[in-house]
Amino acid sequence: MATLQNIRSKGPLLVIVIGLALFAFIAGDAWKVLQPHQSQDVGEVNGESISAQDFQTLVEEYTEVIKFSSGNSALSDEQTNQIKDEVWRTYVNNKLIEKEAKKLGLVVSKAEIQAIINAGVHPMLQQTPFRNPQTGAFDKDMLKKFLVDYSKMNKAQMPSQYVEYYESMYKFWSFLEKTLIQARLQEKYQALITKSLFSNPVEAQNAFDARVDQSDLLLAAVPYSSIVDSTIVIKDSDLKAAYDKKKELFKQYVETRNIKFIDVQVTASAEDRAALQKEMEEYTEQLTANPSDYTTFIRSTGSETSYTDLFYTTKSLPADVTARLDSVAVGGVFGPYYNVSDNTLNSFKKLAVASMPDSIEYRQIQVVAEDAEKTKTLADSIYNAIKGGAGFAEIAKKYGQTGEPTWISSANYEGAQIDGDNLKYITAVTTLGQNELTNLALGQANIILEVTNKKAVKNKYKVAVVKRPVEFSKETYSKAYNEFSQFIAANNTLEKMTANAEDAGYKLLDRADLYSSEHGIGGIRGTKDALKWAFEAKAGEVSGLYECGESDRMLVVGVASVVPEGYRPLALVKDQLRAEILRDKKAEKIMADMKVANATSFEQYKDMANAVSDSVKHVTFSAPAYIPALRSSEPLVGAYASIAEVNKLSAPIKGNGGVFVLQPYAKEKLNETFNKETEEANLANMHARMASQFINDLYLKANVKDQRYLFF
Repeated sequence: MATLQNIRSKGPLLVIVIGLALFAFIAGDAWKVLQPHQSQDVGEVNGESISAQDFQTLVEEYTEVIKFSSGNSALSDEQTNQIKDEVWRTYVNNKLIEKEAKKLGLVVSKAEIQAIINAGVHPMLQQTPFRNPQTGAFDKDMLKKFLVDYSKMNKAQMPSQYVEYYESMYKFWSFLEKTLIQARLQEKYQALITKSLFSNPVEAQNAFDARVDQSDLLLAAVPYSSIVDSTIVIKDSDLKAAYDKKKELFKQYVETRNIKFIDVQVTASAEDRAALQKEMEEYTEQLTANPSDYTTFIRSTGSETSYTDLFYTTKSLPADVTARLDSVAVGGVFGPYYNVSDNTLNSFKKLAVASMPDSIEYRQIQVVAEDAEKTKTLADSIYNAIKGGAGFAEIAKKYGQTGEPTWISSANYEGAQIDGDNLKYITAVTTLGQNELTNLALGQANIILEVTNKKAVKNKYKVAVVKRPVEFSKETYSKAYNEFSQFIAANNTLEKMTANAEDAGYKLLDRADLYSSEHGIGGIRGTKDALKWAFEAKAGEVSGLYECGESDRMLVVGVASVVPEGYRPLALVKDQLRAEILRDKKAEKIMADMKVANATSFEQYKDMANAVSDSVKHVTFSAPAYIPALRSSEPLVGAYASIAEVNKLSAPIKGNGGVFVLQPYAKEKLNETFNKETEEANLANMHARMASQFINDLYLKANVKDQRYLFF
């Protein structure tokens, strides 16, 4: 049990951070019923498929780990979507490595995992609850003690919450142990690749020279921007030739869709606003008339801000109320007014203001007897004894309590729902004078309460706030729904929808390269079904109406084109190619002009029409030089500088921002001494970073198929 108590005390630390080699499985949505016509597989890696049921099992497994480690019982849609992607990415990565490891004979033995546990330094172990309370380091003895306790646990004789906690802890450790094996296998495979890229003395010397050899150069250039784009003719044959030359750069490994869509967000009508304005005026009149119970009144208005009869700091109030608070006298009412930041109509009444301590030290004795009468009698006896001079702490110990003082401030209760006994308790703590004692009756117990110290005086307020969001009515939504439905029915082809959207008052949006691995359309919540439709429809088809968002949006989608797996069509990469061809043709023209000018010196190039010049210092081969005169990074400057002779003029060079010539005027070495071991270590680290990209290469060869959008 001691192990359990140690672990339970570390609740806030139970957050799993999995990085680098760690592959995490994380929770997803609840399982959806499969349609009879659908495949039961969510994807495939290297010809091996995974069923939707098995994938969901992995998801649920880690869901339990997350619940245990973080204490969160629910996740937002955004978190859930991120989680689904991580689950899939983890599964794919593990499968890719397993195949390669099997071919190479790489395995992870039980002895290796035990050695990792005994060493206790692996990053995963450092984030477990099995940590020494003094050092904070992983404690293998705590783990062993827990596993022994779990194996001997008599579930029938233990409280259910203890059994549940032990079960969750055991599932947590089982998952972590499995993940350690996966992480270790990846580490071994990556280490093998890294060693194959091991550096040598020649590479080390070259790397050293590339960093320490520096040059100062003069640069004269004619920028591409000096030539007007419209003067350059680009033919279809130019585009086709460039496409054929760079075709491999335009290969895509999954099918995507180009879509057009209309997103309608329903907002309150003028009639809705007028109706709410009238309501708010009535509430404002009632605030002015001093309701007998402000808590009940504010609740009856449907306000987003509740009222509790306590003094609060301004931190607990809405920002728009705080900004207006000083302009209202105590007892005064402000409003109604519109607040644009949260789209609300507001009124508030400043009931009271007081300067009072915000940090309060107090101590207490809880009194409980067989029944209410005996509890009251005992509490009165204890209260009178302390009032008569008896020691508070001594009496507390007599009843099995410490009686030690503790501090409370507004930060401990502001923002929480406070009512009933909780309100009575907080009110007593915050209103008692220093060294004042009270006998507080709460439900089945009495509390002998004494305030021992007060500090941090602040202004605090009682403010009754009516904050109502400006929302659309059912009638407004129905009208918008009917109008949008009629538009879709009359424009059921992409051509019609494109032609008539603007006239109908709708904005047509474009989205290129929509992937099925995304979780919706246009960043709008609740559009998974629309995404699924987009990947089942044909080019030119238009969907029906989808209700989405926070029940305030409607969507229609049209498929403009399907971009199949393979090489992207020329039509989709024309703009990219056109920019590159434009630069190449400008370079050809500038070089031709330079040839005609027959320039042979730096000054002659510098004096050419539209030429700019610059002096570039401390240029090395290891880093591209930024040329302010061209507003571009120019790697070829460093490349030329590494081999050029001082005062020797280069031939014209085609760069990123223009055509330039270079003339070095000084060269020097940094004051560093070559150290083979240091350089080789730096190169080894660089190679390790390069080797970490091996997953991408394996992925491209694995024929990965992702059909999760059909299920989740």
